[in-house]
Amino acid sequence: MYALSLLDKSPVLPGEGAVAALSNTVNLAKRAEELGYRRFWVAEHHGGQELASSAPEVLVSWILANTSSIRVGSGGVMLQHYSPYKVAEVFNLLSSLAPGRVDLGIGKTPGGLPKATAALQAYRAEKPDFVAQLSDLTAFLENSVATDAGESLAFSGPKPPVTADRFLLGASPDSARLAASRGWNFVFAGHLNGDPENLRLSLEEFRKESGGKSAILALAAYASENAAHAAAQISELKIFKVFLDNGQSVSLGSREQAEEFARQAGAKEFRIEERKPSVLHGTPESIHEELARLSKAHGIEEFILEPPALSADERLASVELLARRPLSAAA
Repeated sequence: MYALSLLDKSPVLPGEGAVAALSNTVNLAKRAEELGYRRFWVAEHHGGQELASSAPEVLVSWILANTSSIRVGSGGVMLQHYSPYKVAEVFNLLSSLAPGRVDLGIGKTPGGLPKATAALQAYRAEKPDFVAQLSDLTAFLENSVATDAGESLAFSGPKPPVTADRFLLGASPDSARLAASRGWNFVFAGHLNGDPENLRLSLEEFRKESGGKSAILALAAYASENAAHAAAQISELKIFKVFLDNGQSVSLGSREQAEEFARQAGAKEFRIEERKPSVLHGTPESIHEELARLSKAHGIEEFILEPPALSADERLASVELLARRPLSAAA
């Protein structure tokens, strides 16, 4: 028994532009609402032309205005770039515009190329401590709706009826512990780190430290009526992992992006490995069999599925197929 949600990165496909990519995302959100998906999240990426969602809070507001019931949120805001106070203000405003429908997902990574990261942090003297940032964000969100607001904190208004639901995105037991310690929900980024043992340890840690709460598992997934067709489509997808001489490694969508990342990072030496992305694929029945297995094994009550960067029609078709799941897997 599990619910389904969606994450979309607004991929810009060959021959298309950002306008088409963002329109496709909004259309996908509308259809997800009609199909009964629980929530629809958008990502944050900087410095590249392959993904159009650079400011999730803006896209969230547009999707909220074009839907009526589905929860909408960030998957996620890259907190290292921003003031926790400003993030609290933005999501309190969104929560006042659409009470009870807003999710605030927070991520730790830069989400972009080095020059974009430097530009985002141009007026900051030093890189902030993420744990301190998350603590400050939590305090601002809670203070904004407190009956007796703390005088030591600035009011991060407007005051919504309820604040956004809070989710920390991560892929390690450390992230799971941090989420639990701050009272946040935890989303394990299985589409980025699919190691089964790491998944098990992270989910167990969150359940233990949060007093029994269930984490959400994010996965990339593509369904087709024909399993061979699904395999063929996924076989064309690639990711390129660049290893820098300082020990840093980053996965990117093209070899050119990987080379550009190394150049912007000032790496004198680097190597690039071409890899296959981890995408759960096949017929909707086979995908739901695997989701049911994961749900039973780890007590997962919700999956956030990311359609791969295929055409808008193919992503929509996959989302529709996965919504028509077997009765035994219904939420």
